[in-house]
Amino acid sequence: MNIAAKPPLTIRLCGPRGFCAGVDRAIQIVVLALKSYGAPVYVRHEIVHNRYVVEGLEAKGAVFVEELDEIPAEHRAQPVVFSAHGVPKSVPEDAVSRNLFYLDATCPLVSKVHKQAMRHNRLGRHVVLIGHAGHPEVIGTMGQLPEGSVSLIETIEDADAYAPADPDNLGYVTQTTLSVDDTAGVIARLQERFPNLNAPAADSICYATTNRQEVVKQAAPGCDLFIIVGAPNSSNSKRLVEVALRAGAKKSILVQRAAELDWDEIGAISTLGLSAGASAPEVIVNEIIEAFRARFDARVELAETVQETENFLVNRELRSIELTAADMAFVNG
Repeated sequence: MNIAAKPPLTIRLCGPRGFCAGVDRAIQIVVLALKSYGAPVYVRHEIVHNRYVVEGLEAKGAVFVEELDEIPAEHRAQPVVFSAHGVPKSVPEDAVSRNLFYLDATCPLVSKVHKQAMRHNRLGRHVVLIGHAGHPEVIGTMGQLPEGSVSLIETIEDADAYAPADPDNLGYVTQTTLSVDDTAGVIARLQERFPNLNAPAADSICYATTNRQEVVKQAAPGCDLFIIVGAPNSSNSKRLVEVALRAGAKKSILVQRAAELDWDEIGAISTLGLSAGASAPEVIVNEIIEAFRARFDARVELAETVQETENFLVNRELRSIELTAADMAFVNG
């Protein structure tokens, strides 16, 4: 098929998209640990919610485990990395009891939520955590405090049904990857029911989640299809799909790789929105664009709201190790 025969397509490519500073830092920690200590480097749970990233690190020598007791005795001198989502306090305590050397890759913004929750607790407040049950970040945040001192609220309905022992002594925090609009609704309902509810010292939803949702809102109106690159277990990626639909996209889907695209279902479109969740690598965004270029006379236009310049330092033990573009080419291209 020659270029002239291809139907025209405008691709609205969102910026910012893809890796946030916390995800970038977590991946860098594993890569640098492999360079510094050699393989294997163990990682408890997925370092970030993306199979492509996990498989790329496995190819470099990372070994992913669910729990620390899976690390064989002969490898206990090798580092184990905790994921960007954060872990309960019991996990580093378990590592110490096993004489394991660990590197904590918890996103600094997740750590900030941990500190906010602990501050509420220290001031004698019962902590209300707005988030999704079972998400690793929620498990990690709840695991910072004694059992029974945190209540999880997921929806406005949960907020309506919530019956705390002391309604005048509450403090809330939120998961960092929630829908900004949905969370605002839950907080408003809680504040309506509990006027003395204490807010965290700073907004819990991270800048990257907010930025990615805002640019998708801007780009979505008029899109025949909006593709979000991300994993089905990625909270922030799934929220972007919802945001695109609410903002006016006729259809929105979550895709992990170009091979998942159903071209018969996509059909005839003239405007495509494209973004990526905070744990999705840029190489897959490029892969999706090339797949559309093979079938359409595609023109890419950038829909950008802000430029992100945040950079989080890796662990002190790794800062003397050089990180090159080649080291990160498997995700950045």
